[in-house]
Amino acid sequence: MLILDVISLILLWFGIYAIVSLSLNIEFGYAGIPNFGKALSVLVGAIAVGAILDRLLIWYFGISGDFINASTVAASKMTQLIAINPLMGFLILISSIVLAVILGLIVGAIFILPSAKLKEDYLGVTLLAISETVFLVCLYNLNIIGGYYGISVPDILAFASGEYRGIIFTGIVLVIAFLVYLFMQRLLNTPYGRVLRAMRENENTVKAFGRNIMLLRIKTVAIGTAIGAIAGVLYSLYTGNIVANAFTRAEWTFFPFLMVLLGGKGNNNGVLVGVLAYVVVKVLLDIYKYQIKYTLGIPFEPTWLSYMLFGVIMLLILYYKPSGLIPEKPIITKPMLKYFRK
Repeated sequence: MLILDVISLILLWFGIYAIVSLSLNIEFGYAGIPNFGKALSVLVGAIAVGAILDRLLIWYFGISGDFINASTVAASKMTQLIAINPLMGFLILISSIVLAVILGLIVGAIFILPSAKLKEDYLGVTLLAISETVFLVCLYNLNIIGGYYGISVPDILAFASGEYRGIIFTGIVLVIAFLVYLFMQRLLNTPYGRVLRAMRENENTVKAFGRNIMLLRIKTVAIGTAIGAIAGVLYSLYTGNIVANAFTRAEWTFFPFLMVLLGGKGNNNGVLVGVLAYVVVKVLLDIYKYQIKYTLGIPFEPTWLSYMLFGVIMLLILYYKPSGLIPEKPIITKPMLKYFRK
């Protein structure tokens, strides 16, 4: 694989995982909500593309038949249109993101409701159970997103040659990830962001000042799910198809937690550093895993090497460096900045 391809792949996964990890950071890093069901937000993005957008295309083209075959035909017809008119591709992208954000806000608010009054371990386990339930329903019900068979989605870059498609898509992902980063920075440097930190440290203090803890949790998880759903859209459009098996808790819950803890929870800049470190190691392991297996004489399939390595890294972080590579810093407001300058 060429160096340019490796760099493009690293940047692509950096952008996708950055969006997921930033959305987890507002829930876990700032609000202290252990969302062990984070994979649900990415799955919501896939549902927005596969279950909603595909059905709209099926209706638009007037295609009949079972959902899986009909979606394949609809995606093919839309891809042909995009090849002629590139603007249609960007329209599909924007429409998918808007649908995912709206669906994410709704699902996120409902998602946290049964567990909004729980604390710590109970809250995390409950969110995990809800996420896994939705995942299994999508996996075995073929009429949602095609289940384990999968469904096709339009190629939004059908107008571009295969040589440049990956680079263009990587650029799109990085731009969207940068916009998400700016949004999160602005949002979390407001009174809302500061009250989330206070809630994480001591809920009783926040209650004493008249804040509704349940409402804060609902709002936070709704925003986090909506942002995470954008990553699900980008991943689905990049792969060109949606298979429910791809949205596992290891890939979209455990690894984002690792990135947040590695970089430094409660610090968006630290999270990005953690994402970059993880992605570089992950991509290089995926590319050179068989060379590593034969060189070191590993007596098992190298597919499991990354899981074992990142599991050990997680334990080491929690034990030796719980604050991450870039620890959280206090928020400096404009009035405080003026005071310090005196």
